[in-house]
Amino acid sequence: MTARIRHITVDCARWEPLVEFWSQAVDFAEDPDNPNNAGDPEGLLISSRQDLGLLFIPVPESKSVKNRIHLDIVPTDRTRDEEVERLLGLGATQVADHRREDGTGWVVLADPGGNEFCVERSDAEREAG
Repeated sequence: MTARIRHITVDCARWEPLVEFWSQAVDFAEDPDNPNNAGDPEGLLISSRQDLGLLFIPVPESKSVKNRIHLDIVPTDRTRDEEVERLLGLGATQVADHRREDGTGWVVLADPGGNEFCVERSDAEREAG
């Protein structure tokens, strides 16, 4: 027996800024058959393959501790460092820097809602050494 993940659900104060950030950060977009509208109880983005969603649901309590689960993202058309700069420009904040002098490592960022995620090296950087 198998199962698949339909959505990765993120609790938040407001879904709108997270939908805006993540739609620019990764290859996810609004579902054309179910667009996000003002007043909706949640915001949804779906992957370009239409097989996975990021669901943002407002909750009354604020974030108080480190995430127990987080996303690791890998840039597809730029380096890790270029991706970190791009994401900071979109409104992310840097939480921790685990880059090493040999080029390995990762950077922990937080989205506008404070949810941590990691930016790893691109596949090209990994293949280069």
